[in-house]
Amino acid sequence: MIFVTGPLYAGKQTYIQTALGLSDGDFALRAVRDVQELAAGADLPALADELARYEIVIATELGGGLIPVDKAEREKREAAGRLACLLAERAETVIRVCCGLPQVLKGKLS
Repeated sequence: MIFVTGPLYAGKQTYIQTALGLSDGDFALRAVRDVQELAAGADLPALADELARYEIVIATELGGGLIPVDKAEREKREAAGRLACLLAERAETVIRVCCGLPQVLKGKLS
């Protein structure tokens, strides 16, 4: 599994589609995105196992910037970060994309 992460609107999907030569249709069949939205209240290890079945998993980083005052928002952000860690453990390749520029953190893109 290839795990792609990075800030909102950083070009994560565009980068991976270009790097792997995927059309929009191919991407829809082989990938899942915005997985951070699934984390709140979930069994994170089980969710990570389920998501790791996809070839490509994309998550937006929620941990930057100001810490939310609302407890529920902090918990949502914490769960998203923990899910990202679990996905990175399970991934063969981890890529962080910022400003459209990829940084391979683990493995390699072949």
